[in-house]
Amino acid sequence: MHSVFGRGNAMAAYTLSVLAGLTFCCFLSTVFLDYRTPATINTRQVVVKSIPDYSASREKNDLGYVTFDLKTDLTHLFNWNVKQLFLYVTAEYQTPSNEFNQVVLWDKIILRGENAVIDLKNIHAKYYFWDDGNGLKGHKNVTLTLSWNIIPNAGLLPNVGAIGSHSFSFPPEYTTSRV
Repeated sequence: MHSVFGRGNAMAAYTLSVLAGLTFCCFLSTVFLDYRTPATINTRQVVVKSIPDYSASREKNDLGYVTFDLKTDLTHLFNWNVKQLFLYVTAEYQTPSNEFNQVVLWDKIILRGENAVIDLKNIHAKYYFWDDGNGLKGHKNVTLTLSWNIIPNAGLLPNVGAIGSHSFSFPPEYTTSRV
C-alpha cells in the first residue's frame, strides 16, 4: 500500500514539524524576559584633533580621542537560549550639519561560559571617532551608551540598551600633542 519512500517522507515531515513546534515553544519561553541591566561609564581622557581624513577627502575633520571606564554585570542575561552577547559602546551627539550622529567606539563578544562581569579601566576607543566636519571641538553634549545584541539559539535578535549613560564635552581647543 505505502512504499518505503512514502513512509520515510511522512516520518521526516512529522519529525520536522515537531522540531519546529518545539523550537517555537523554546522561543516563547524567553521572548518576554527583560534583558536590561545597569552600566556605569565614565570618561578619563577627552581630546580632539583637527587632521585630514584621507579616506574621504583631503579636508580637515575633527577626530576625537576618548578613554573611558566601563563597569557592569551581565551574568544574569545568560539563560539556556543565549549563545553569546555582542557588546558595543556608542557615542551619540548632534551637530548643525547632522541631526543625529552615532559612532561605535568599542565592542566585545562574550560567549556563554565566559566571565560576564565587565570592570574595565582606561579603555581606549577601538575605532576612530571621526566627525564629518568640525562638530566635535567644544561640543558640550556627547553621550556614551553601552548596548548589546543577544545572539539566541532560537528566536529574535534583540538590541538592548543598558540602563544609564554618560555625557561629556570636548575641549574648546584642538590638541597638538600625540595621543
